[in-house]
Amino acid sequence: MAKYIHQLLEWPKFNWKPEKLARRLSAVRHRQGQLFGQMQTLGFPLRQEAILTTLTEDVVKSSEIEGEILDREQVRSSIARRLGIETGALLQVDRDVEGVVEMMLDATQKYSEPLTDERLFGWHAALFPTGRSSITRIIVGAWRNDKTGPMQVISGPFGKERVHYEAPAADRLDNEMRAFLDWFSNSLDLDPVLKAGLAHLWFVTIHPFDDGNGRIARAIADMALARSEDSSQRFYSMSAQIRLDRSGYYDVLERTQKSPDLDVTPWLEWFLQCLGRAIEGAEQTLSDVLFKAEFWKQHAGQSFNDRQRDIINRLLDGFDGKLTSSKWAIIEKCSPDTALRDITQLIDMGVLAKDRAGGRSTSYHLLHQETHS
Repeated sequence: MAKYIHQLLEWPKFNWKPEKLARRLSAVRHRQGQLFGQMQTLGFPLRQEAILTTLTEDVVKSSEIEGEILDREQVRSSIARRLGIETGALLQVDRDVEGVVEMMLDATQKYSEPLTDERLFGWHAALFPTGRSSITRIIVGAWRNDKTGPMQVISGPFGKERVHYEAPAADRLDNEMRAFLDWFSNSLDLDPVLKAGLAHLWFVTIHPFDDGNGRIARAIADMALARSEDSSQRFYSMSAQIRLDRSGYYDVLERTQKSPDLDVTPWLEWFLQCLGRAIEGAEQTLSDVLFKAEFWKQHAGQSFNDRQRDIINRLLDGFDGKLTSSKWAIIEKCSPDTALRDITQLIDMGVLAKDRAGGRSTSYHLLHQETHS
């Protein structure tokens, strides 16, 4: 008896119940159009800021799903440089950040180009520029070979591991991936949004690489969603929404991959629900972008040094944790006295205020964030 869907005789002939998806699919497609139209009414600079914010969130959250934390400012700086978006001083960016950004932009900015095995190999090599996943050497830019054992998704401590899923054996990968890529290129009669959901499931079920399969699956889904809108402009992040429901994501994947048949209706229902919430989340992105623009408009007559402008932008983009003078000094590579002087000037200008909570280290927030939040 088959334990996983890829062991079923009918694999990979997925089927689903259109009547269960029709209303939700129609609503999602309508909201896609509404959001796109709303964003087109923004001026070019604001639209570019919204795209930069969305892509940054997408890259950061897709890595977070896999437990990898990227430096948000490095991600933002890398995207801005590659897209030619003016954001002030650009940071030096680590190789692992550059690789994730390179993959995501290739998927979304070149969405109409064919998806091939060589393109996937390039994405994989970009994700693992050192040829290692953490400290483990892996096969990069090629399908896995299973020399160290079957590809399994496992959780739990050593000796008490739980196997959530076992992927097809390595000797099946050439045929499996050929079938997947042929379908992705040629199934033109399928709604592109449903295709995004199916592509995500199909690829992550094959699990063709030693590592990075989840991130690449989400990049493929983003590519299909860009095709559904015929636009490289990204205003919502599926990865950010998946990150918020990470346990639900893994649960529905596991249930689908262990299903006794190839009815993937529950997975597609979950995917459409997640996409709907992601589009709703874009309203917050728009609000943040407009707030940021209004902030700089209100302070257009004031003079800020480069350190102050950088920290203010970090606060406007969502600073992790509390801002203290010691953090300021570390981020801006200046002395504690210089950091405190910068902060005091901003307080005098009515830009920063001290947090009410006490403690060993005084922390600060943007004065205008009180009304925004």
